[in-house]
Amino acid sequence: MNFQKIKIPAEGTKIKIVNGKPQIPDQPIIPYIEGDGIGRDITRAMKTVVDDAVSKAYKGKRKISWMEIFAGEKANQLYGNYLPDETIDALKEYIISIKGPLTTPVGQGFRSLNVSIRQILDLYACVRPVRYFSGTPSPLLRPDLMDIVLFRENTEDVYAGIEWEAGSPDANEIVRYINQNYGFSIREDSGIGIKPMSEFASRRLMRKGIEYAIANNRKSVTIVHKGNIMKFTEGAFNNWCKKEAAENFRDWIVTEDELYSMYDGKLPDGKILVNDRIADSMFQQLLLRPSEYDVLVTPNLNGDYLSDSAAAMVGGLGMAPGSNIGDYLAVFEATHGTAPKYADQDKVNPGSLILSSVLMLRYMGWIEAADMIEKGVGAAITGKKVTYDLARQIENAVEVKTSEFAAEICKNM
Repeated sequence: MNFQKIKIPAEGTKIKIVNGKPQIPDQPIIPYIEGDGIGRDITRAMKTVVDDAVSKAYKGKRKISWMEIFAGEKANQLYGNYLPDETIDALKEYIISIKGPLTTPVGQGFRSLNVSIRQILDLYACVRPVRYFSGTPSPLLRPDLMDIVLFRENTEDVYAGIEWEAGSPDANEIVRYINQNYGFSIREDSGIGIKPMSEFASRRLMRKGIEYAIANNRKSVTIVHKGNIMKFTEGAFNNWCKKEAAENFRDWIVTEDELYSMYDGKLPDGKILVNDRIADSMFQQLLLRPSEYDVLVTPNLNGDYLSDSAAAMVGGLGMAPGSNIGDYLAVFEATHGTAPKYADQDKVNPGSLILSSVLMLRYMGWIEAADMIEKGVGAAITGKKVTYDLARQIENAVEVKTSEFAAEICKNM
């Protein structure tokens, strides 16, 4: 494929799909989107750490060929478009990629580029692990008890973007239609949004969550929903997820009812507990009883709230990795915003994007390099050489720059 602005590396090989799974060469071409604002600083740090880990882990036998592609403000300068077609084409063709944060206006302007990428590529599972690194400041007494992996549905719910501005002809028409035909009393000055949730999308997300639990020896999969109020969307999500578990994973799973009626509350070895929790209750559960939860499967909006809240409990979004995965396409990303006031100051915490690269390396099967980075991050924190956001909360910490934090991680690998 010929690109207008993207420069394909002289060395490296495309990742291919074989039998429905990515086949990773020893020198894969990995596209990256630098991101807006602080994206420039943290992407540079991430690449430094990944290259060093791969070099140390594989002694030159493996290497990543990085290929910059464009979205956000940099893309608009190059193409006059915040999300160019050739960026989407590159994400599809090269299978696995990683990105920094991208600008999204609030309440006006273009829609979220992050959401657009997920929907265009059908990256239906937003996978967000949340775990604690010793020494990280936390508001919890026992943050070490938090070790969850959150599977958030990425394509439906209110994020589908089906909405109309209050007072617009379309909104007025929809309000009139609903009030006249269904007996509701929606106020005429209302903005209108539609919340679609399907059996297809719900079941495939649950399938991915259970497959992850099986592959990683996780003990429970909890469906998080607000089905007590929204019975035909979130309530249906709960029912469809349980249907998927019962029909396709019966030999693997135990329901909560079965746990107590058949097993006296003790999960049998090799089994996975499937249960559900109301969304608002789940917030207090993660605060009070985090060790009881393992894999969470959630609709889009609930997952957005819960993943950020859980990240705060173990040190904040600066230490929270993220990934968006489809049937095989995957885009790994920083989970925080662009923080433009800190752009180009070599100041902010690159932990989120660096830990997202760990998820990427694990997805590629490069486990040794992933483990080295995690150990390097943990050692940098316990050694108290950290960026300002952590240094101001850790007694006797030494504040270091973004690039210096990356160097400290490398030194400790």
